[in-house]
Amino acid sequence: MDRRSDLPFELEAFGRSRMGAALQFLPPASGRCATLLIAGVHGEEPETTVILSRSLRCLRSAPATTACVLAVNPDGLLLGTRGNAAGVDLNRNFPASDWQPDPVGYRWHVDEPEAEPIAIHTGSEPASEPESRALLGLIERLRPERVISLHAPLACIDDPDDSAAGRWLAKTTGLPLVTEIGYPTPGSMGTWAGERGLPWITWEFPKRSMEELSPDYVPLLVEMLTGEEFASL
Repeated sequence: MDRRSDLPFELEAFGRSRMGAALQFLPPASGRCATLLIAGVHGEEPETTVILSRSLRCLRSAPATTACVLAVNPDGLLLGTRGNAAGVDLNRNFPASDWQPDPVGYRWHVDEPEAEPIAIHTGSEPASEPESRALLGLIERLRPERVISLHAPLACIDDPDDSAAGRWLAKTTGLPLVTEIGYPTPGSMGTWAGERGLPWITWEFPKRSMEELSPDYVPLLVEMLTGEEFASL
């Protein structure tokens, strides 16, 4: 029987969440981190964690040059909230030059108009949250050549550099390639990375159920994790 019930690889800790959950990652087998792949930044996007987990559970050996974080925000995933246990949006808590102390808005349902966006905190200061600090430390430790962050449900590949990797993702997924998301994102991970010359691609899954996404995206991620074509981009 093909056993895919549990993750067949040993994960390493890189920090703890506000509620004390272990923050873990799968290191690249070769030691060189060409790509850092992260999921579960927002707790309301659990499909990113499940699809990445299923992809890893299809592999016979750990990816050679890709490191993976299944859940940047485990507390949010547990609570079902966009932010962490302190109500902070981790993707507005990075030490980018445009970080702001005022709450930012987001939509409860992304495609439905609402009178007022929901306000979510950005933290008391840049990198105020243990999850943000831990991810910053992991990036410093791994020194990835690029980061791909999995999100949902905007259905696009957001690549400010219009890179070969971004174009490959857009072509393979059939999602549009954009160089900006279309609204302000103060203190975002992508803005922080851009200011430091670190290529950062945001892969926004479409608004589909987990079971609809899985047959299409798991094989694609397996190809990314094991194939030579993507690794060479």
